[in-house]
Amino acid sequence: MSFFEIVDPEFGRFVIGNAPVKKLATGFDWVEGPVWFGDAGCLLFSDIPNNRILRWTPEVGITTYRDPSNYANGHTRDRQGRLVSCEHGTRRVTRTELDGRITVIADNYQGKPLNSPNDVVVKSDGTIWFSDPHYGIMTNYEGFAAKEENARVVYRVSTDGTLTQMVTDMQCPNGLAFSPDESILYVADTGRMHSDDPQHIRAYDCAPDGTLSNGRHFHTISPGCADGIRVDSDGNVWSSAADGVHCIAPGGHLMGKVLVPELVSNICFGGRAKHELYITATTSLYRVTLNRRGVQRP
Repeated sequence: MSFFEIVDPEFGRFVIGNAPVKKLATGFDWVEGPVWFGDAGCLLFSDIPNNRILRWTPEVGITTYRDPSNYANGHTRDRQGRLVSCEHGTRRVTRTELDGRITVIADNYQGKPLNSPNDVVVKSDGTIWFSDPHYGIMTNYEGFAAKEENARVVYRVSTDGTLTQMVTDMQCPNGLAFSPDESILYVADTGRMHSDDPQHIRAYDCAPDGTLSNGRHFHTISPGCADGIRVDSDGNVWSSAADGVHCIAPGGHLMGKVLVPELVSNICFGGRAKHELYITATTSLYRVTLNRRGVQRP
């Protein structure tokens, strides 16, 4: 059985032929938002409809990290190693302090509630960037059905707490990732998941002060769409897809695929050398060891 599909011969160097795509756990409803905690040797991820954040460790397997989780979706870590989470149920972005307290980072824009924050990244300057589509308020499955009161955009939270709309030309902005030098912001648009709107990854030039320019098409995933995305140390973009995980070169062409038997929602790099790709896929958590290292901050 082959776990990989090589499109560009260069992709053959990225994979290890005898490294399997291994199912680590299953039985969930819709898993999302994996984030690696190297200092704790664990992976956290969301089981959104069941309103919980789960923890996976190689020694124990699955335990519960937070229940209820306010229907948390995407997660990342900030520059101090704290968990930053997008919550559908409360329509906010929060930070878990090192002592366990919860700090609200953003829950409204100009006095109106956010839609349902989805994915989040933290830049090296400490600014927090998150996408705010409407998926968590469409039905009661991943949160609470409600009306949209703000545009579906990507926000930046400055270090003084100011909230600014940064990407406003997408139907449903979703996954986010910066290039290794942070000169490019990649954003997945998953509009076609529920309509005939676009579904592709766009790229934006990012100046040192965070200003974005030159928004452009980067790549269209097929089959499926780009939901969660991550970047490796050479700038290749790894994206979720209907048939697994696709690896896209910095120039925008497909290099190859990691084949997964369930629709993939999100991914992250982890392990002792950031060389393991953790994959949340519908009802299960998977892992594959690669000859690549991910960019994950801190």
